[in-house]
Amino acid sequence: MSKRRKRNDHEEHVDESWLLPYADLLTLLVALFIVLFAMSSVDAQKFQQLSRAFNEVFSGGSAVMDFPSTMPEGQREPVEKQSIPNEFFDEAKDQEELKELQNKVNRYINDKSLNDKLESELTSEGLLVTIRDNVLFASGSADVRKADLHIAREISDLLVINPPRNIIISGHTDNVPIRNSSFSSNWELSVMRAVNFMKVLLENESLNPAWFSAKGFGEFQPTADNNTAEGRELNRRVEILILPRVEE
Repeated sequence: MSKRRKRNDHEEHVDESWLLPYADLLTLLVALFIVLFAMSSVDAQKFQQLSRAFNEVFSGGSAVMDFPSTMPEGQREPVEKQSIPNEFFDEAKDQEELKELQNKVNRYINDKSLNDKLESELTSEGLLVTIRDNVLFASGSADVRKADLHIAREISDLLVINPPRNIIISGHTDNVPIRNSSFSSNWELSVMRAVNFMKVLLENESLNPAWFSAKGFGEFQPTADNNTAEGRELNRRVEILILPRVEE
């Protein structure tokens, strides 16, 4: 009986000191994964903030997070983000750049006598270039006409901007229902017109697809009255929205 009691007493007092180094190891592993994630996100400002926070937590001197990123300089800011640090952001200068770009677009429109087919407008959302659908597409079709491919390619040259900006291509229709072998709704037609037009633009090797996105709104964002033929014609359009740069 005494031996059994001693064995049970020993089992009830298992040495748990091994848990402390195990917990420390888990903490270090979590810190390592966060460091690796921060380095891969390539956001220098946020990386420094994270570094300071962890240095405070671990109360150490120099740590791996104190050292600069090993990623090449040209890859530290993703192209598609196009954000500018607060200390360098100048909204007035950004608007001046968009205004210069609008002047460039307007010169093209005037030189090609396309005033009744293309127009530009500087809005709070960016520089908006509107193209009437009859410039690029046959009725009920989402394919850019071969005869109009040169216009799309000339427009692509206008979109070569340095430094680059994010660009949204959107398709719009009137409210006349469409049902043919290719499309069951205006929404589908508008989406495919935006996508196909964007594909032609991106044949230009100077344009990076990462800067572009495409949307289709169907008849749901009219700019004119759909009750008139003139209004419906204005509503059938493709828009190019060149976005302002974003302040961090």
